[in-house]
Amino acid sequence: MDTPEIEPTTEPPMQHGSRGASDPVLSRLAREEPLTWWNPPVDSARGLAASGVDPALVDDAAARLERFRPWIAATFPETAPARGLIESPLDEAGEWQRVSGIRTGRVLLKRDDILPVSGSIKARGGVHEVLQYAETLAVRHGLLPEPPRPGPDYTVFGAEPFRRLMREHRVVVGSTGNLGLSIGIIAAALELRATVHMSVHAQQWKKDLLRSRGVEVVEHSTDYTEAVAAGRVAAEADESVHFVDDEHSLSLFAGYAVAGARVARQLHDLGVAADAEHPLYVYLPCGIGGAPGGVAYGLKREFGDAVHCVFVEPTRAPCMLLGVYTGRHDGISVAELGLDTRTVADGLAVGRASGFVGRAVEGLLAGYVTCTDEAMLSQVRSLHGAEGMVVEPSAAAALDALRRVAHEGAGENPMKVPDGATHLAWLTGGGMLPDHVRAGYLAGRSDNRRSRDRRPHHRSLED
Repeated sequence: MDTPEIEPTTEPPMQHGSRGASDPVLSRLAREEPLTWWNPPVDSARGLAASGVDPALVDDAAARLERFRPWIAATFPETAPARGLIESPLDEAGEWQRVSGIRTGRVLLKRDDILPVSGSIKARGGVHEVLQYAETLAVRHGLLPEPPRPGPDYTVFGAEPFRRLMREHRVVVGSTGNLGLSIGIIAAALELRATVHMSVHAQQWKKDLLRSRGVEVVEHSTDYTEAVAAGRVAAEADESVHFVDDEHSLSLFAGYAVAGARVARQLHDLGVAADAEHPLYVYLPCGIGGAPGGVAYGLKREFGDAVHCVFVEPTRAPCMLLGVYTGRHDGISVAELGLDTRTVADGLAVGRASGFVGRAVEGLLAGYVTCTDEAMLSQVRSLHGAEGMVVEPSAAAALDALRRVAHEGAGENPMKVPDGATHLAWLTGGGMLPDHVRAGYLAGRSDNRRSRDRRPHHRSLED
């Protein structure tokens, strides 16, 4: 049965420091009601300038990924046909569009659920940051010239001098799961040692897979934010350790942002226009914010005002909407609303958003949608029935948001979605799901689900 939906709202953002449990948007969030909130429009050029992100970082990331393509192709056979390019297809979803009752526009799926290396969007940023660290080490120790000066084919990273250097260093990251997978897999391939700090609530199969690759997994009884903090503290004490900071990393952000230019090429190849008459709506599942934030930045660079990026979060962990709406960013946690982040969408189970990302992209986003666990699991089943694909609930959140915005666009949606719009759901993960987990999702089950009658009462933000 469809979850009751809250009508879209354009309530203005609260001023920094003003807060109250009586605020209508905060009250809805505290009650775990699905919500659509539209950001006041901001000119894309102004939004990009206000982001504080140097666009040269994205170009540098794209160039680095190009340099490493020979090594990637040699190391990960699934990338060999694309000569080491880690990229996912852009697929039509005509049958899902039909069964979802979306009668206008066009629906596309960005298939990061089958992105090579780790089967999730996190391979974009995670792979880039680890490769940047490896390249920096090689230059520092005289094994490579300083880029962009011509150097050897990067397959030399498989040679013993490079492997020996990597074995002397370690990468550390805090993760809900998918970032840890991408970091751990690429680090192990380079022979870097790796440690991933995770919450005990993270998916067990992801921990098991990491350990099978020789990655150290440290579990914490607290939430994701505390796992990140523990990883940061552990890394600070050792100069041979590089901490991948999911909250503040420009390297991760730039790696994700490279996707913007690649999507532009894919749309061109499909003959899909993105302009004022044919706007592009992109639905991006959001946890701490790094991956969707980087992608949104990259898309805005390419399409400007023709693209409308929508972040999608669980009703039990709407940390980015909460941070942006209140103006407090990483200074507020969903715990202040009485929410505990226990959601079927484990990749989005984050209580406190990245302040860096929130401030960088708040002027680039069209809006935010929150989804219930039931709605996400319903979309897992719907996509499987219509298109034969199985994705994680985190990815299916994008489908629920797309469906709602497309239907609301025919009514009172303040965005006034035109019939010629293209809707793109970014399927962020699911390609590495074990069979028993797939079966559980299709049956509507998850170990991370909890009964609503155990939901804590929300506290007043004035307490």
